[in-house]
Amino acid sequence: MKETTERFQADRVLTIAAGHAVHDSYTAFLPPLLPVLIAKLSLSKTEAGLLTVFMQWPSLLQPFIGHLADRVSLRYLVILAPAVTAAMMSLLGVAPGYAVLALLLIVVGVSSASLHAVAPVMAGRLSGRSLGRGMGLWMVGGELGRTLGPIVIVSAIQLLSLERTPWLMVIGLLASATLYLRLRDVPGRPPHPGQGLPWRRALRGMRPLMVPLVGIIVVRALLSSSLTTYLPTFLSEEGATLWFAGASLSVLEAAGVMGALLGGSLSDRLGRPQVLVISLLATPLLMFAFLSVEGWIRFPILLLLGFTGLSITPVIMALVQESFPENRALANGIYMALSFTIRSVAVVVLGALGDLFGLRLAFIVSAVVPLLLGLPLVLALPGTGDRPNKAGRGD
Repeated sequence: MKETTERFQADRVLTIAAGHAVHDSYTAFLPPLLPVLIAKLSLSKTEAGLLTVFMQWPSLLQPFIGHLADRVSLRYLVILAPAVTAAMMSLLGVAPGYAVLALLLIVVGVSSASLHAVAPVMAGRLSGRSLGRGMGLWMVGGELGRTLGPIVIVSAIQLLSLERTPWLMVIGLLASATLYLRLRDVPGRPPHPGQGLPWRRALRGMRPLMVPLVGIIVVRALLSSSLTTYLPTFLSEEGATLWFAGASLSVLEAAGVMGALLGGSLSDRLGRPQVLVISLLATPLLMFAFLSVEGWIRFPILLLLGFTGLSITPVIMALVQESFPENRALANGIYMALSFTIRSVAVVVLGALGDLFGLRLAFIVSAVVPLLLGLPLVLALPGTGDRPNKAGRGD
């Protein structure tokens, strides 16, 4: 019996995507806050980069959460995530020291891991045979959140002051209340739980895809981390105002909204590997163009960077879920754990490079690596030489 219906359930997928948007708008507070926290607490760039690690290391829990979600309903983890994340992120500006910052971000990490392990699989099951489209909408929610988050926090600092930013948590609390009302009847587990493959057997079956996928995640993490974490700091060091630096990140993320939506839908038609190749070749070239200009001319290049660079995530998520229909949540949890963990390491590596040689050189390195290795890694994916993937294959 099929795990999903053929019909794309737009209203339910959009509800989950909206919760993703609210949640990720709060996690997007951290990059624009880094220059403020560096100045307030006299942090090095490496220490600032480690703050991202504290928020992302709980992603290691995602395979375990996903394995459990293949068997029981974890719907309430999705419902509570915006409220928990909103409360913790809104308190960063008033944290008295580095240890408190780390504790708040660890709690955010656990909340985020729960959401990202369970919610995209719920959305995938509600997407029928349009899995790429569903993952595109899921990512649109995240990109919208990451677009609005930087503007919200820098505006709040300027209009309210850093000490009053805890008031921002109210929106997240309301979002969780709304999700409770809208998702009470949405399944949080497969229609026939308990029929997934055993843990060890499932992991063995995932190895041929996951090995080259890890390489793709690594090369992409270097590039995406430089932009989404250090872009405001890089621009601030080059003389930009805090507002300009935060707005630049929002421009990047805004373009990512359209890139995520079109990237997932295009992969339903053209094939997942084809879209991966386009992204991994175009984005580094655009990074070189961004570094070669100054001032407002950077904004149109950031639009292109966001479109090509951030379009790849729904494609990978669709590829992972459709490849392992019997263990979707486990496969998604493994991918998300790898992605978050590798990105954490990439953030620290780039921060250390920035401390030693400057962020400009770190940005150049982040572009060179995917340009050299991206295509061979995509070609190593199983079935790359076959006909383009069909949406919903294996459902």
